[in-house]
Amino acid sequence: MTCQPSAQHLISGQIAEQLAATFLQKKGLTLVERNFRCPYGEIDLIMRDHCILVFIEVRLRKNDQFGGAAISITPAKQQKLTRTAQRYLQIHGEAPCRFDAILMQATKLDAIEWIRNAF
Repeated sequence: MTCQPSAQHLISGQIAEQLAATFLQKKGLTLVERNFRCPYGEIDLIMRDHCILVFIEVRLRKNDQFGGAAISITPAKQQKLTRTAQRYLQIHGEAPCRFDAILMQATKLDAIEWIRNAF
C-alpha cells in the first residue's frame, strides 16, 4: 500500500518551497529550476550561487516529534538526491555543485534555517 500525501501536505510543501526560493534569492542566489524529477527522485530547488550550482532540499516539519526537519534527510534520501543531481548534470552539463538544505518549522520567512553543504 502506497501512502499518498494529503492535499494540505502538498500545499504546505509548495508554500515552503516558495518561501525557500524567496529567502535564497534575497541572499543572492538565482533560481534555475523547481521540482526537477527523474526516475531516481526529485530535487526541490536548483539555484545558482555565483558559479556554483546548488541542489536544495526543502524540509518543513511542524513539530520535533519525529526528530525535526534535519533528521528527515536520511542517508537514503541523500543518496536519492545525489543520483538525481548526477542525472541533472548529465542532461544539462557538468558544473561545480553543492547540496544545501532549507529547514523550516513553520511557513514563515523568519523560521528558515539554511545549511550550506548539508552533505
